[in-house]
Amino acid sequence: MTQRPAVLIVQPHLAPLSDFLEPLYDVYRLWEGPPIEAERDIGAVIVAGEFSLDTALIERLPNLKLIACFTSGYDGIDVDWCRARGLPVTHAPGVNHEDVADHAIGLILAARRLISEGDRSVRAGRWSADAKTITPSLNGQRLGIVGLGAIGEAVARRAEALRMVVGWWGPREKDAVWPRAESLTELARGSDILVVACRADDSNIGLISGEVIEALGPTGLLVNVARGQLVDEEALIAALKDGRLGQAALDVFEQEPVDAGRWADVPNTVLTPHTGGATTEAVQGMLMLLMQNLQAAFAREPLKTPVP
Repeated sequence: MTQRPAVLIVQPHLAPLSDFLEPLYDVYRLWEGPPIEAERDIGAVIVAGEFSLDTALIERLPNLKLIACFTSGYDGIDVDWCRARGLPVTHAPGVNHEDVADHAIGLILAARRLISEGDRSVRAGRWSADAKTITPSLNGQRLGIVGLGAIGEAVARRAEALRMVVGWWGPREKDAVWPRAESLTELARGSDILVVACRADDSNIGLISGEVIEALGPTGLLVNVARGQLVDEEALIAALKDGRLGQAALDVFEQEPVDAGRWADVPNTVLTPHTGGATTEAVQGMLMLLMQNLQAAFAREPLKTPVP
């Protein structure tokens, strides 16, 4: 065994964590090659929650004490599978939901007010005095929120400040000042803008189906800041191309990073590369919770933010 605790970082985009971890831990990086020589040493695995957990890898680590999810979401982790093996899972809740809500509002503004198109028009020299773009006001727009958790509530508060009329739907009743629709389809049918803000799990893959997209309609805007797997992407692309859906503004996709060619000829879209919660402050908060959870796990103390 090594004298210092050892940790394994799984996804390459988490590589910057090495600088903070190496003063305290022996750090292994999976993309540099399977850590065969250190399999008995590794006590924690650090992952991003949107990626599927490699259970075969986990089973090769006999002294593993913790699955440390750097992100707030942990839908790629089979928590029950981990729990059955005595492996706790931690994550970073309550850190970036306000930032994700900001991004959702930004996507709404960009799409409805054609901000990206305006930028391209100015840069291309197409702005002329007799070619004024007229866009709809947000005042009175009916905003439907799918999932009234921390992100959904934060979106609702911002939407009211922008004079939108807020409704929501989720599978369970909840005390809220905004009305809950009887069904997701009903929410979509009664909305001008539909924001997807719910958690993803095996039970709701493809929740935003072709039927829901049809209900939102040819003037509707679909915004997704949750997970790409929640939306039937094939149905979405088809509806945008033939005009059955008005617009889409997406921060998340079925496969990430997304193949640019998949969206190259899809009209009326605003696309961002899963950056909704990626603010400096949020990342610092995630890092702080990660370090606290690692310290607690190796000291055999109560974890700071275990997945319930």
